[in-house]
Amino acid sequence: MRRERDNPPLQHRTFLSAMSQAGTLPAIPSPAPAASGRIPGSKAMWVGIFCEVTEFALMFAVYFVARAHHPEIFRNGPAQLSLLAGTGYTLMLLTSGWCVARALHAMRASRQRACLQWMMGAFVFGLGYPVIKLFEVRWNLAHGLNGDAGVFIVTYYYLSFNHLIHVFWGLLGMIWVMLRTGTGSYSAEEHSGLESFAVYWHTTDIIWLMIFPLFYVLR
Repeated sequence: MRRERDNPPLQHRTFLSAMSQAGTLPAIPSPAPAASGRIPGSKAMWVGIFCEVTEFALMFAVYFVARAHHPEIFRNGPAQLSLLAGTGYTLMLLTSGWCVARALHAMRASRQRACLQWMMGAFVFGLGYPVIKLFEVRWNLAHGLNGDAGVFIVTYYYLSFNHLIHVFWGLLGMIWVMLRTGTGSYSAEEHSGLESFAVYWHTTDIIWLMIFPLFYVLR
């Protein structure tokens, strides 16, 4: 009896289906298919990120090779740099990345105005990175930390200035994303451009989190 209740006869099921189609009974919705995994952003952006990560992987290889050949110089190197500047970069980039994450969350909730406000905050904090870099370079040059200051300083400039270029690209991309957000080009259903930028910006943040301890902290 229990089996018959759980599985009604074919005639009964056919009758219910016919009545549902005729409008006599409410249609029974079919279960929604399970959402498949989705990678945020665009394929083109992920190709670019792969190239960026490969580029910096080679640069970090140069760092470790140089450190292996000059261990004493690299142990004394961080003392030459301004830890305050390095900490400032870290705070600026992490705060900017947090604002971008909040902007993406706001867009997914159809709050375009809040998204734009968070993006503006991300741009202000992101702009703090090159501003600090300007003061740090002036401080370095005033203390004789130029291209002739040794392998540690040369390696530092090599990685940090390449990272600065990627930050500039990110700031330009941020301006474009803000313009698109302000003109209503993104919506809760379609904002892949915003997602692509967020992925790039967070990747740039992660790379800095590797640069910072290698040059400013570890001895």
